[in-house]
Amino acid sequence: MMAVRAVNGGSLFRTAASPPLLTFGCRFRQFSSLPFRRNSELGLRFPFFCCGNQFLGYGGGLSRSVHSLVDCVMEELTAWRSRRRIRATVKLTTSGELLEDKLVNQEIEKGLLLEFKKDSDRVLLGVAQRPDGKKNWMVYDQNGVTSSIKPQQITYIVPGVENFDHAEISKFLQKAQENLDPTLLEIAWVELLEKNASVTAEELAEMIFGSSEPLESYCAHLLLSKDEVYFTVLATKGSRTIYGPRPTGQVEELLHKKLAKDAAEKELQDFVQLIVSAKAKPALAKPPKSSWMVDEKIQYKIESLEAYAIDACKSDEQRKTAGMILKAMGLTKTASSALNLLINIGYFPVHVNLDLLKLNILTDHSDEIIAAAESLLSDSSDSDEMNREDLTHLKVYAIDVDEADELDDALSATKLQDGRMKIWIHVADPTRYVEPGSMVDREALRRGTSVFLPTGTYPMFPEKLAMEGMSLKQGELCNAVSVSVILHSDGSIAEYSVQNSIIKPTYMLTYESATELLHLNLEEEAELKILSEAAALRLKWRRQQGAIDTSTLEARIKVVNPEDLEPSINLYVENQADPAMRLVSEMMILCGEVVATFGSCNNIPLPYRGQPQSNIDVSAYSHLPEGPVRSSAIVRIMRAAEIDFRKPIRHGVLGLPGYVQFTSPIRRYLDLLAHYQVKAFLKGETPPFSAGQLEGIASIVNMQVRVVRKLSASSLRYWIIEFLRRQPREKKYRALILRFIKDRIAALFVVEVGLQASAWVSIGSQVGDEVEVQVEEAHPRDDVLYLKEVLRN
Repeated sequence: MMAVRAVNGGSLFRTAASPPLLTFGCRFRQFSSLPFRRNSELGLRFPFFCCGNQFLGYGGGLSRSVHSLVDCVMEELTAWRSRRRIRATVKLTTSGELLEDKLVNQEIEKGLLLEFKKDSDRVLLGVAQRPDGKKNWMVYDQNGVTSSIKPQQITYIVPGVENFDHAEISKFLQKAQENLDPTLLEIAWVELLEKNASVTAEELAEMIFGSSEPLESYCAHLLLSKDEVYFTVLATKGSRTIYGPRPTGQVEELLHKKLAKDAAEKELQDFVQLIVSAKAKPALAKPPKSSWMVDEKIQYKIESLEAYAIDACKSDEQRKTAGMILKAMGLTKTASSALNLLINIGYFPVHVNLDLLKLNILTDHSDEIIAAAESLLSDSSDSDEMNREDLTHLKVYAIDVDEADELDDALSATKLQDGRMKIWIHVADPTRYVEPGSMVDREALRRGTSVFLPTGTYPMFPEKLAMEGMSLKQGELCNAVSVSVILHSDGSIAEYSVQNSIIKPTYMLTYESATELLHLNLEEEAELKILSEAAALRLKWRRQQGAIDTSTLEARIKVVNPEDLEPSINLYVENQADPAMRLVSEMMILCGEVVATFGSCNNIPLPYRGQPQSNIDVSAYSHLPEGPVRSSAIVRIMRAAEIDFRKPIRHGVLGLPGYVQFTSPIRRYLDLLAHYQVKAFLKGETPPFSAGQLEGIASIVNMQVRVVRKLSASSLRYWIIEFLRRQPREKKYRALILRFIKDRIAALFVVEVGLQASAWVSIGSQVGDEVEVQVEEAHPRDDVLYLKEVLRN
């Protein structure tokens, strides 16, 4: 019988009649890895040999004795193959013969050793125990589990086995694995290809192991069933399968693919090891994000995982790569699994803003844009220098949130001799640096707006240009566009002007400090008091014109060190009816009305905003308490805002005949557009954009603005829920009932955190009532907040 001697992956056919290699004075060297050569005649690979103390092998520079040895070995093998061919033709089925004789199925009996498909991914070995119905059988598998299987699940019946002891399955499997050598298939493939013959597992066992005993037959079955290169299935009937050798060209192609696949699997395993290593390290020792970007292949895999986590895979290949990594890590193929894995290895911080990634929001400015911005800063020329009104004698208040980086606007006021109030709204003048169509302008257009998040700000303009060049700064000379207004005694506009100016801001105040100054009523801050009086007068006048008050409570959060495991969260709830906030809001609205009037009188195309509200009867909501409850009810029935680029349209909510947003040109691109148009007119030039062009630009900008609003809202909500998650479970919160959603489930406004949520409330509660609630569950990542009403005695 033929047998195979395999050493370090190389295999030699032997027969009982063949003289052992040792008769040639040869022995195998015991190296960890032996080099192999392919014989061109037989297509076989052979290892190097030693004769005595001489190291021998195939290749150039070898002695005659080496060639003699090889020739001798090859002659012996050739002679063996000649003899073997005569016998093989009797046993092997050629393509011209029927295969049916080999497909005789063995009946299932108790004690047989079976291989069967447990599910799509698992193939197990088990012992048949007893019938289960007419066709099924109960099987005890290698994991010690008894289950019922159908006949079609059986993939192989190990021959020559009776009453197999199920306790021996694991040992049998171990021995089979130890005997598997895929290189044996190559040798058998050469032999069978020459004869154009098919083979069963038992016949292959006879060829490569010299025996078709149960263990050898199962080993041959495993080799054939797992092979993806040399053999293909010709026919299958039940648990019987016949294989045939693939053509040479096909094998070469499959080998090439297999090598590529093996290399890819090796890369995958290496990457998985990196992941496992990073995951095991303590938080402070995790590899930095930049370390995953050094190698291109590692970068591709980590970016595939990132894309999978935010559901933004650019190709099926990227999705497949991420899926393979998750599977190799033993994780489910879900976005949350990918996200948690990236967090566990330190690639993402625990509180990574997924929406920021998903919505593809621009954060950093490119080096090219930064260089262009710095070039603009270095240019000291001002085309409006000769036309700027010197207003540095005015006391100027800039009021904003305490963490504001970009200061767009400031205020001044005085009382005229006739008792009327004169107001100045000074707006930063970014057109001093940027022109329509310039590189920096195009980048601002692409962004549409600055992005303000609890974790940081991503400015529309490069930070240095915005902060050092455009922004208003305390105690420094600043270029501005100043809108001055003289009010009638009823709050309406008596006179106005729009001009280029130079100002010198006196105070930079937060809303809190401005409110405190107003309460102190200091004589030396009479200008601030005039501004407050003007704001009250304007609000009264607007309400008479049909304005609708939608002021409410609004949360503001500042997160310090957001990449820490437990970053510090500073939460403020601002009352929009607060004196300082009301003051600033009214002055900004006043500025918008003046610019709309100025644009209308001079036929300047501008983004005129309006909001028709003819269908709202405010008196119908007078029974609701002012603030969040009433505002929520009114906002729910408001119609969408509109923009006209040719003439002003009524803004019903503000109670104005026309309105243009003008006071935030550093933060909002549509405000910057208004500046381009107005500034051109002040110079005596034609505005750069027609109404049609403005409409096209606005449609692009508004799409981006909607995306940013969605991001800002989701980010704020995330951190409020995270704030609540950290509070003591027993803590109670005041909540206002905004409306009932279904039955006793109510929409609530949690006063202390400025957040809307829902909860079941007790019978008898009405819209506008205040209830007490506690937080039962808070999961910011899943946007889950469960509140429970605290019933009062």
